[in-house]
Amino acid sequence: MTQDKLLTNYDYDIPSELIAQKPADRRDSSRLFVVDRKSGKFRHRHFSDITAYFSEGDCLVINTTKVVPSRLFGKKATGGKVELLFLDPVAHSKENSYKVLMKPFLETGKKVFFDNGYECEIKHKTPRGEVVVEFNKADILSFLQKQGVMPLPPYINRKEGLALQLSNFDKERYQTVYAAQQGAIAAPTAGLHFTQEILNALKDKGVKIATLTLHVGWGTFKPIVSDEIDNHKMMSEKFSIDSQNAQKINAAKKENKKIFSVGTTSTRALETLANIFNGEIKEYSGETSIFIYPGYKFKIPDVLITNLHLPKSTPLMMASAFASRELMLKAYKEAVKEKYRFFSYGDSMIIL
Repeated sequence: MTQDKLLTNYDYDIPSELIAQKPADRRDSSRLFVVDRKSGKFRHRHFSDITAYFSEGDCLVINTTKVVPSRLFGKKATGGKVELLFLDPVAHSKENSYKVLMKPFLETGKKVFFDNGYECEIKHKTPRGEVVVEFNKADILSFLQKQGVMPLPPYINRKEGLALQLSNFDKERYQTVYAAQQGAIAAPTAGLHFTQEILNALKDKGVKIATLTLHVGWGTFKPIVSDEIDNHKMMSEKFSIDSQNAQKINAAKKENKKIFSVGTTSTRALETLANIFNGEIKEYSGETSIFIYPGYKFKIPDVLITNLHLPKSTPLMMASAFASRELMLKAYKEAVKEKYRFFSYGDSMIIL
């Protein structure tokens, strides 16, 4: 077995103080770690410098998914606290029936109570650990927009009091400026650094911007448990692209221009499409469970814009597939030394 297949070889040490608890004051003031795959050299810049890496005719691919504030705090009949994290609406069910993750887990038939007269009853538990709940009112999405908080990853401290206190801040900053299609449980974090000014500057430079949508699911938080990473199965996520945006990408490829993929979500969608359509991008709506790790041959992106990812995580494995595991771990070691800010609210990386 090659070293690239062992989970332990994607581990690295990170001091807890480098795990960003809030984003940079301005989106584009985050730092930009530049990795050159050919030379193996690194540079340290700021995200506001990113336009320098684009040329006229290049194509930037962004994921327009929008995070639903899907974390909700309620109470048991006894007054004890309960936390729900909403997943996909249950298929072929009433509009007020949902799949959630629940903490603590309550037995079937028990109820959870919320503000404004909303309550839900626990119906059953699925084999994957999800809980199906049924609400007494419809239009839960509107209720979540008002009462829910952003489902930040567990390494960002958002216990109930702090989560409610910072709710409006997180609703703005844990969302890309171009978020449009509601449905994600986590932000496509590589896109959090972009501002409208940067997007406008790229357009002025003659860069094409192509959009697709991949709704990040709760599998994004699922750790790999197998020692051999090729035994890991990704949970499927919904994604789509229209013909107009597909053609922008194909045209740039045909003209030998560079495709800049923003994040592992955009990249997974692009590579799924290329595998379906023999190297081309076409209009499509479906699901993907593609798992990209070293040994994979990329067909679409020439440049990957990403964040600094958790040890032993699938996004780190994709970055390692793009740049090599050795180069990535060397880069991460330098990022720790240079005190970069890590993970979802942290700094950015561009792999050329």
